[in-house]
Amino acid sequence: MRSGWTPGYSSPLTLQLVGPQSWTEVPALLCYDAADPFAVRIAFGDVGDENGVVDLDEGGIAWLLSRELLQAGLQAPTGDGDVRLWPAYGATDVLFLHLRAPSGEALFELSRATVAAFLRHTEALVPSGSESGLLDLDDELHVLLSNGGADPSGR
Repeated sequence: MRSGWTPGYSSPLTLQLVGPQSWTEVPALLCYDAADPFAVRIAFGDVGDENGVVDLDEGGIAWLLSRELLQAGLQAPTGDGDVRLWPAYGATDVLFLHLRAPSGEALFELSRATVAAFLRHTEALVPSGSESGLLDLDDELHVLLSNGGADPSGR
């Protein structure tokens, strides 16, 4: 993934890293770009500047998630493998996000209301079901079939 980008919409949030004996606050940024309409990036660390540019060169990490996964996870457990999301039972504003990579795994607690508000903003930018209309699938397919040649969109 590129180390810097400007999302179309971003929302800061604080996650709680759930540890065996303590919890640690982790600043993060939910990012959405209509140029990649099916995806949401979650960038961990202090990675956003006052101009809305997200830069991971300062040691930040970003994960790419499906917008549909975030939406589904507001209501019920969802996800397989490396990314899973589910609402806490009995607590109305709590979501759990479990991320797994070859180097380890992490469990985070985050605000369900913050994620829901973020998703409402992304829906205003690109309504669910209309994402495909924003993609030039012929160009994307050409890039894939040309052994990763130059991407005409600059992504």
